[in-house]
Amino acid sequence: MSTINETIEAEDGATRRDFLHVAAAGMAGVGAVMAAWPFIDQMNPAADTLALASVEVDLSAIGVGEAVIIKWRGKPVFVRHRTEAEIEAARAVPMDVLVDKQPDAERVQEGHAEWLVVLGVCTHLGCVPLGTKEGDDRGDFGGWFCPCHGSHYDTAGRIRKGPAPKNLEVPTYAFVNDTTLQIG
Repeated sequence: MSTINETIEAEDGATRRDFLHVAAAGMAGVGAVMAAWPFIDQMNPAADTLALASVEVDLSAIGVGEAVIIKWRGKPVFVRHRTEAEIEAARAVPMDVLVDKQPDAERVQEGHAEWLVVLGVCTHLGCVPLGTKEGDDRGDFGGWFCPCHGSHYDTAGRIRKGPAPKNLEVPTYAFVNDTTLQIG
């Protein structure tokens, strides 16, 4: 004899109460995800940050021996159109005299040795070295000079003298065509 309070069981042994527990737990899980989504989504980079993720540079405006400063991700980037003499000077440096040993060929792209692209941030304390504008002090090695603490960089952006521990960083870049460079 069955009473009204007894649980009705299906043929496989599951009860309506089991179904209600599973359904309630599922709805709670969906609700938790929906509540957490705004907090997770706000961690994505802002639209203005994504817009600065890459920048294109018109190389036709940069003459041989000249350099420009491009702003990328809030940092200065030096783009120098090196002369043959600057390239030869950079390649002639013996590795044993370098603080951060890196050959010139690793700092430029193959087939584009005349274009040097480096972050314009001194690796000592984050200053912006001189040497990009005409009339700037280029240091003892013809590249860049950081007057704050006396770091000297050569024509490949390698540290040669002073307290900086590393070479100027080479950002990710690619040649879109013969006259356009994309940084980032």
